[in-house]
Amino acid sequence: MDFIGAYTPSHLTFLLEGFWVTLQVAFLSIVFSFSIAIVVGVLRYAKIPGVSQVLGTIVELIRNLPLLLIIFFTYFALPEVGIKMDKFWAAVLALVIFEAAMLSEIVRSGLNSVEKGQIEAARSSGLSYVQTLWHVVLPQALRRMVPPIVSQFISLLKDTSLAVVIALPELMNHAQIINGRNVNYVIPTFLMVAVMYFVVNYALSVVSKRLENKHA
Repeated sequence: MDFIGAYTPSHLTFLLEGFWVTLQVAFLSIVFSFSIAIVVGVLRYAKIPGVSQVLGTIVELIRNLPLLLIIFFTYFALPEVGIKMDKFWAAVLALVIFEAAMLSEIVRSGLNSVEKGQIEAARSSGLSYVQTLWHVVLPQALRRMVPPIVSQFISLLKDTSLAVVIALPELMNHAQIINGRNVNYVIPTFLMVAVMYFVVNYALSVVSKRLENKHA
């Protein structure tokens, strides 16, 4: 193991450049997937005839597919039907599709966790269904969703490493390039990669616990 050779300024800078790409992919995927998940989760909760069933089928289909397959689909299959995108956006799209399905189930479960008595009380006080959903159900549900949602965000950040299969220049890709220069760099490089993932994911966990305790 050559820690000195593996941790040269140029190697560390190279890893940080890859980690920056990882964080960009994760951030965009979180924003887009959570936005979609809120809409899908609410529509499924509302039990709109036809719509809820179709969305439920799509969500279950996606949730039971491996993310790796979805990444292959967005990068290799979509161009066959005329939809071309670079590696970055192919990875983002795959993660958004997969995580939106996962998060929408969390949203739906959170909405279902709100007591029916509160909903009935809100409706009897004159609030419409939409007003009840917006002012009573959704705020309570979102507070209860915080721990599982943050856990899913942490999983999403780790899942970005799967984009290495399409050679996206993210953290794992850059780590492999460094490892290819010298076999003695493998363990030191992967230890540094582990530290980078741990720091961000642990920070997310701490934030989640504080939010949970704040609303407890």
